[in-house]
Amino acid sequence: MLVENNVALQPYNSFGIVARAQRLVRVGSGAEVAQLMNSPEWADGAARERAFVLGGGSNLVITGDIKPLVIKVEIAGRRLVDDNAKGWVVEGGAGENWHDFVAWTLEQGWPGLENLALIPGTVGASPVQNIGAYGVELQDRFHSLDAIDLQTGQAFTLDAAQCGFGYRDSVFKHAPAGEKGLGLAGRALITRVRFWLPKPWKPVLGYLDLERKMAETGIHAPDARQIFDWVVAIRRAKLPDPAVIGNAGSFFKNPTVTPEQCADIIARDPKVVHYPMADGSIKLAAGWLIDACGWKGKSVGHAGVYEKQALVLVNRGGATGGEVMTLAKAIQTSVYERFGIRLEPEPVVV
Repeated sequence: MLVENNVALQPYNSFGIVARAQRLVRVGSGAEVAQLMNSPEWADGAARERAFVLGGGSNLVITGDIKPLVIKVEIAGRRLVDDNAKGWVVEGGAGENWHDFVAWTLEQGWPGLENLALIPGTVGASPVQNIGAYGVELQDRFHSLDAIDLQTGQAFTLDAAQCGFGYRDSVFKHAPAGEKGLGLAGRALITRVRFWLPKPWKPVLGYLDLERKMAETGIHAPDARQIFDWVVAIRRAKLPDPAVIGNAGSFFKNPTVTPEQCADIIARDPKVVHYPMADGSIKLAAGWLIDACGWKGKSVGHAGVYEKQALVLVNRGGATGGEVMTLAKAIQTSVYERFGIRLEPEPVVV
């Protein structure tokens, strides 16, 4: 366990926002988390209540210096937990880079996560956001996770049902509601995550960009590595590299509406991009809504909307968290005034 004071957070958030942590603790194992909870840094009950868990910082907007204790999760490790006739169970430490972990599973001959390639962040953050892309959500491949209760120090394990997964949502994004509240935001520190990769492997290809790749290449029965390479190429063509242009990936969730609401929007804007869902609702492309309101390429201060993908907000150099959120709120207002739809941000704002 390493404790540092007055730590620059710019390298630890993909937006590249300049801010500092008053105190930052790096933990590389569950044992070090336990050590932290028995340390002087943890003795202040108020500080303990407000402690902020930091993973890869890829889904984060920092609006100022962080005074509460920051816990930087750097727990490493990859292993095969089980291999049976029905599938593989693979495990990653919470601090592992997500994309590197996906690539490693394929290198070992364990397919199933290929559609989730190149999503920024860490393994530990993946169930918090219930990350998803190109027809696959994390909950489709989730097995279980280990975590530590930051209030009691008790270790616990959760299965998929207990994680309360929803669209870019989980129990880890909701605050506890009283003594019996199920929310774990700010309370659980995830240490390890396990994934269920079923046999026989079946490709997930029902997504327009992947269908285009099949048509372009003439490969209509791609293997998992081919899908991985396609997804990487698609994401690189659409989304800016955080190492080059600060961003947090998709900034808003794709909203869902009733068929009646969708029909009303289509009557006014026939080109609206929409997808029918299994439950009968309709998902609208938030990027299209933002673009239709004229925001692509526009800026507020040093924060802007990416020229190639309106769903992505970027740091054009020196942007503050306040500028990012001012831009986000202006976009929300425009979309609501034109379409009657409230866009919900994906990143955590601190």
